[in-house]
Amino acid sequence: MLRKLFFCFTFLQLFSCAQEKYENLHVSIETQFGKIHVALFPDKAPKSVAAFLSFVDQGLYKNSSFYRVLKEENQPSSSFKSELIQGGIWETNNKKANTLKGTPHETTKQTGILHTNGTISLARTTPGTASSEFFICIGTQPSYDFGNSANPDGQGYAAFGKVVKGMDVLKKIHQQPENGEAFYPSVKIFNIIRL
Repeated sequence: MLRKLFFCFTFLQLFSCAQEKYENLHVSIETQFGKIHVALFPDKAPKSVAAFLSFVDQGLYKNSSFYRVLKEENQPSSSFKSELIQGGIWETNNKKANTLKGTPHETTKQTGILHTNGTISLARTTPGTASSEFFICIGTQPSYDFGNSANPDGQGYAAFGKVVKGMDVLKKIHQQPENGEAFYPSVKIFNIIRL
């Protein structure tokens, strides 16, 4: 009986350690190459974090993808070069992506979250159009901050979190084959879940 109790206790300890727990808001981006853990900053970017988590909680990122990659060598005509991977539901569920309401734009000037290595940010066209699509910076990318040149309106992009574990996975994804700025084939995101 004592052995059975010891076995059950050990099993429960191992099982509880399998899923990492964080004090603050974190998500796990679960990809075909491994997991990327991201800390979210609702105190600095409340609207962006709330929008992103609403998509996570709805399960929209289940079976989605990283579909876009920027590397110095695949941007020959750009006046500035950047390195990032972009993902979301645009490629796998474009119909749904086109129906989502835009998120009010939170600039890096407002939040203080700059586009440094591992920063996650909302992709957009004009301010207030960001929804389910996001990108993660490889290296420091100041052109995506407020007042810089990545977008002609100078408003930058809405950064809302940072990779805290899985930079090796991020870099592996970044090195996958591409055709122009598109991954070929796309990199599977199995799901994004809260931790």
